[in-house]
Amino acid sequence: MDIRLQKVELSRAGKAFCFDTLIRGGMITALAGASGSGKSTLMSLIAGFDRPQNGHILFDGIDFTRAHPSERPVSLVFQENNLFAHLDLRTNIGLGIRPDLRLGTAEKAAVSHALERTGLGGFENRLPGTLSGGERQRAAFARALVRKRPCLLLDEPFAALDPALRIEMGRLLLDLQQETGVTVLLVTHLPDDVERLASEVIFLKDGEILADETTGAFLARQEPQEIRNFLGNRPPR
Repeated sequence: MDIRLQKVELSRAGKAFCFDTLIRGGMITALAGASGSGKSTLMSLIAGFDRPQNGHILFDGIDFTRAHPSERPVSLVFQENNLFAHLDLRTNIGLGIRPDLRLGTAEKAAVSHALERTGLGGFENRLPGTLSGGERQRAAFARALVRKRPCLLLDEPFAALDPALRIEMGRLLLDLQQETGVTVLLVTHLPDDVERLASEVIFLKDGEILADETTGAFLARQEPQEIRNFLGNRPPR
């Protein structure tokens, strides 16, 4: 599913944001930029938590600009996995299907399959507090899976993980994306995540899009300075 931001404008706290881009369906697009560049604002606009003063947000050509977040074809996974500490994993994942938890046989099977697919088979009765950081993030992916939405928004989901777990979770994301064909928008501050995971990159500065291109073209950049700073001392490709 394509996501189109068409001359989307928003002003907040004296700061202006302006986004015009196409996030192509069926692939992983990285969203990068310095702190305060507008990454979270762009995600919130797509998710429906913010509404623009001007412009349109379309999913496969259908205008969702004024649609409630619950009506949008997106699932979200944040750095904070937002699991309910007092509920076991089966219940936490089931909430992704029905908030009232009145799950039928097929829906219960979908919860079990999502846990198996994310390496958490047999963890149905575990509380989030008994899990490692990587396991909690896997559970957040499982909840996104059962929602079966065509777009997945990931707001720095690996930032709190150690390097080995980050690589492991990246592999899981690649596997799940290839298996489901979901459109993924991944916020990251790590150039390694961009190279390993993304097909395309959107780079923001001061609320506007500074670069919007393939990952190969982005990693080969030597200008402007903001992108050089992001890429660090990586050798040119």
